[in-house]
Amino acid sequence: MSPLDSLLAARKATGGAKIALAIDIYDWHARDLTAAFARAGVVAVPVRLSQCGFDTRRPSGLIIPGFGADLPDAMFVRAIGSGTFESVTLRLDVLHVLGDLGVPVLNSARTVEICVDKGATSIALARNSIPTPTTWTVQSELAARQIVRREAGRGPLVLKPLFGAQGYGLKLIRREDELPPVEAADGVYYLQRFVAVVGDGFRDLRLFVSEGKVVAAMTRHAAQWITNVKLGARPEWFEPDAATVALALRAAAAVGADFAGVDMIRDAADTLQVLEVNSMPGWRGLQKVAPFSIADRLAGGLLTRIGSPRAEAAL
Repeated sequence: MSPLDSLLAARKATGGAKIALAIDIYDWHARDLTAAFARAGVVAVPVRLSQCGFDTRRPSGLIIPGFGADLPDAMFVRAIGSGTFESVTLRLDVLHVLGDLGVPVLNSARTVEICVDKGATSIALARNSIPTPTTWTVQSELAARQIVRREAGRGPLVLKPLFGAQGYGLKLIRREDELPPVEAADGVYYLQRFVAVVGDGFRDLRLFVSEGKVVAAMTRHAAQWITNVKLGARPEWFEPDAATVALALRAAAAVGADFAGVDMIRDAADTLQVLEVNSMPGWRGLQKVAPFSIADRLAGGLLTRIGSPRAEAAL
């Protein structure tokens, strides 16, 4: 038996599960998840991926603070953390290696890579025939201007940062002269057909998926077209019908997500369109209107995945 096989056998032979919780800062979400795992009788160790790395002398080759030479029973990825291209690549490499060693990583490095890249998400949705607003991603201002000139007559487009979250950096584009220079767009123009249903303000849907189920959902109401709760939108509990649930599950499956926040909107024809799939979604706004602990559902989903006898206590 190789040193790595011995290490894995020892991990499986130990008593309670020990989960690595990948975080950036020990914020409300990290505390909520840690408490949820504790209620299930499982230890969740907060780990900053910025402090992880490789050591080829170790059986696993991995440095994971809080685990010594051992491996976690699973890794729950709440956050990657910002950094240089090189540092973020290394953090994703750590997740890739954990997955290669047979440690469940939720969500996997590949899923995180797809979801943090809006262009890759749009392609994954379109290739799986999931309704999503028409999107263009180009690398030159000339190409972006041509798209706006051709398409803006049918309605505005939304310019989004390729890597971005929480509604920051979005801009409505109605004319080509509203496009920023290519340097200000970080070399990439991600343009998406603007979809909005205006009545009593603006609104869209967020469905929270975990392990093949929609565990919670909300409508987000806002006075402006950016409907992020952190930017002032009002959450309202929402009971999705079977078709909406099925679409959310298909969207999560399209990016390989074990858990996800799926954002949807109804267009003028009342057809649901999937806007984004977030592989590291927050739930603080959703928790304000949910009648149960969302963190308990997430912890239970992970423990069910690894076959822990503690799973039932978390659900």
